[in-house]
Amino acid sequence: HLCPALPCPKPVEDDAGYLDVAVSEVKHPPPQLSPMPEGLTSHQVVRRHILGSIIQSERSYLESLRRILQEYHRPLMEADPRILSTRKIRPIFYRIREITQCHSMFQIALASRVAEWDSTEKIGDLFVASFSKSMVLDVYSDYVNNFTNAMALIKKACMSKPAFLDFLKKKQASSVDRITLYGLMVKPIQRFPQFILLLQDMLKNTPKGHVDRLPLQLALTELEVLAEKLNEQKRVADQIAETQQLARSVSDRLLSKQLNSEQGSLVLCETLIETVYGERGQVLKSKERKVFLFDDVLICANINVKGPPDISSLVPVGPKYTIKWSAPLLQVQVVEVGQEGSQSKDTLFQQSGAKRPSGRAILGPPRLYQELQELQHDLSVVEEVTLLVGTLEGTYQNLNTTVAQDWCLALQRLIRIKEEQIQSANKCRLRLQVPGRPDKSGRPVSFMVVFNTPNPLSKISWVNRLHLAKIALREENSPGWLCGEDEGKTTAPFWYPLLACHIMTSRCISDPLEAALHNPVHCALLGFSAASTSLPQGYLWVAGGAEGSQGQIEIFSLNRPIPRAVKSLQVDSPVRCLEYVPLPSPTDEVESGVHKTPLAIGSNIYVGLDDGRVLVYGSVDTAAQCLLTLHNPEGCPVLCLKHSSRFLFAGLWNGTMMVYGRNNSDDLWDPKSRRCVSLGTESVRTLLVLDDSVWASCGNSVTVMEISSFNTQKFEVHPDPLVSVAHMACAGGGVWMAFSEGSSIRLFHTETLELLQEINISTRSTLQNTGQKSMRVTSLLICQGLLWVGTAQGLIITLPVSKLEGIPKITGKGMISLNAHCGPVDFLAATTSSLSPELLKRDSVGESPDSACVVEDRSDNSSQESLQPSSSYQGEGRGKGRGVLLQYKLRSTSGLPGRPLTALGDEASDSSLESLEHSVEDGSIYELSDDPEMWVRGRTCERDGGRRDRVISAAVISGGKGFRRLKEGAAAGTRTSGEGLENILMVWQLPLTV
Repeated sequence: HLCPALPCPKPVEDDAGYLDVAVSEVKHPPPQLSPMPEGLTSHQVVRRHILGSIIQSERSYLESLRRILQEYHRPLMEADPRILSTRKIRPIFYRIREITQCHSMFQIALASRVAEWDSTEKIGDLFVASFSKSMVLDVYSDYVNNFTNAMALIKKACMSKPAFLDFLKKKQASSVDRITLYGLMVKPIQRFPQFILLLQDMLKNTPKGHVDRLPLQLALTELEVLAEKLNEQKRVADQIAETQQLARSVSDRLLSKQLNSEQGSLVLCETLIETVYGERGQVLKSKERKVFLFDDVLICANINVKGPPDISSLVPVGPKYTIKWSAPLLQVQVVEVGQEGSQSKDTLFQQSGAKRPSGRAILGPPRLYQELQELQHDLSVVEEVTLLVGTLEGTYQNLNTTVAQDWCLALQRLIRIKEEQIQSANKCRLRLQVPGRPDKSGRPVSFMVVFNTPNPLSKISWVNRLHLAKIALREENSPGWLCGEDEGKTTAPFWYPLLACHIMTSRCISDPLEAALHNPVHCALLGFSAASTSLPQGYLWVAGGAEGSQGQIEIFSLNRPIPRAVKSLQVDSPVRCLEYVPLPSPTDEVESGVHKTPLAIGSNIYVGLDDGRVLVYGSVDTAAQCLLTLHNPEGCPVLCLKHSSRFLFAGLWNGTMMVYGRNNSDDLWDPKSRRCVSLGTESVRTLLVLDDSVWASCGNSVTVMEISSFNTQKFEVHPDPLVSVAHMACAGGGVWMAFSEGSSIRLFHTETLELLQEINISTRSTLQNTGQKSMRVTSLLICQGLLWVGTAQGLIITLPVSKLEGIPKITGKGMISLNAHCGPVDFLAATTSSLSPELLKRDSVGESPDSACVVEDRSDNSSQESLQPSSSYQGEGRGKGRGVLLQYKLRSTSGLPGRPLTALGDEASDSSLESLEHSVEDGSIYELSDDPEMWVRGRTCERDGGRRDRVISAAVISGGKGFRRLKEGAAAGTRTSGEGLENILMVWQLPLTV
């Protein structure tokens, strides 16, 4: 569900305000790296190779831009007789000259920096200075927004002006690399993702403490922000063009008006294969359809014949559509396993057989189920024959019990193969129940439509988007958030959180709610597609307790559309904090020297109490057995808990941090290993564990302790000694901190401990309570690229942050939720789980070759403080980010031009250090597929063989007093509504990361 799309800016026909400055290569020669000096470290050698790739890549990019101007723009402008009018030429090449100028100036600065490389070894600040200017964003934004229009103009001119088509063909034929005009013009769109990959490799080979490390992180932040904004603008522009193309084919006036209005927005569109089955399960017909999911309507269209081949080889030619049917979104149902109303032969088959669970319905292609039933029948017959063979009195060749058992094993093997085929087909099979025209008596009639998606991830994405689009239509989500303004332009949020439900906690939990955590449980029984609509699998633990009373823990099951309470636990003292500790990975065990016994305990929940105890509960199920109790000598309240692979850290009320080591006999902690680290006289209110250190707050200071040596470093984070650090959250190379007083949050660098950014939350709110001077931050969380800020006023504010290895800089004014608590937001808890990679294995059934080319986010996403991954997320590919930048669908399976950079040492050959630009052979990779939807968010490329596809399901749960619906500008006393002042959990569902 998206906000109204923004119209594309119309290219101006003059270059007002643009000063064309010619750059002489004689006066400003291109960058040239000097010969490599002797005595360099391995990191220095690799960094020089990466710098060489940056130089070569930028030189090739500038050459491509100049080719557009010199080989296409100038000849067209100077042609006599005219091939195209000036009025048509200018919009096609809009902003190319300005982009060329920007990169010419960047090359001059790059040459200067390269000349002094061996003495400075610094490049990050140059990227920040060159590409953080608003002029660069404006120029590239105009180009990106106009790109679809430029391609349409080229296509139209090719069809109406044979001389222009002949001109393009001759230019391509005469070029050395045979790259089309489109292939050259798409390069500006790909430039920043290429920069990001290069700087990522540079950062990975820049050791901590290096002068270039922080500038590189800042540069990655700037480039990611720029690329993300361009990506969003291009997506919106292409959706407008796609919607307009569809609207032209609509005969229904009401629907046409709806498509042309700015109220609706396109959520998802894709080419799917519609399949029609016969009575015996045979495929009667299959045809490509373009399916459009808008925020309130689903449309299926026929795809008409494309343009002439000679034109489509030079420029993308989009199809025309004929609408087949449309249906209100709320009346469309996804039909999954066990949801069928009837069990007719052509829609549902039942498993049966001697050793098969009876009554288990499975959805799939009827022919495969028919074959499965025949195999199961034959197996039951052969099993009976086996029993009869066992009663034979005589001995016969090839007729004995061993042979009969081999028959059974062979049939069982065939059954397993058939079941795998069915499962694979279901992964790509989307079945929708769609309302049709009423029958003669006026009764509603519905029909079933079966689509085959290109891959399993596509099906999951469709089910998830359909589910969320319906949630988005609810009153509390229309609108759900107030959006700030970014640089004077209204921002259209791409994926914003949706309020799935709000539920009341048990009245037994005393106020306030102190803590919550997600206990992930991987459950294959939920099925393949259940994760695409339901909340993350597992349980939510919520705890609290007032001073002087008992503590209460309530466990909610998340394995249903709406969480439900399944168990309550009482403890002797109020609960102050919770921590989920997963089973150590084999790598962690080797590093810590711990070797598990066969009876080792699995993942556990740690509960910190007001009386100083830490209770350890088993998290295998909701039985919640207490396995261990840890004490501290003073009986001091445990305010916070965190863990690393080797240690458990407990922050106490008296300014002490307790450290426990692992027990050698199991996965629990050894009470005898307790160590006390004194941090000061103030309470240790929050802890944060990074890769090799733990951050502990004490008053207005934070102590950073190296986990390996226990060495500490203390630094002040707030000038007021009466103010304490209350919350910390880490992402990338920065830590956000919130305080016991005031409305500001501060960002500190994880390595230099430098203050990088300060944000006042009060200035971000248009709904702040007029009865109070400022807002106070009561909870902090980073999840899915958003910084969530809970306030004492009950408001929840989300701020976008960067997601790469850079610094998590706030990149916009954020959004304020119109659904709020009546009192302080006591906690914000992230829940996440992943679908097992085995469920996403590729198979020939229902598959088509993947033709996605994408620059992927290869960042470490493991620093999300409150985001505890599930067990299935701990394995291969752990910590890999899944952000997607600027994706194209191409005929070729090639990635971005050239292969990914591999930085090697002295032994590297020239061929292994190629830049990211073309080689002569791959000039055709820019030919688009028949699907004109070039910009989509989807699955990343498998750049290294070890990576597996994952589907990450995430939600955020906020806890606090009551529930209210806010109205902008309303007085504070008129805003409360609904549920009184009971403890309420609000469940915010986020789209799947696929």
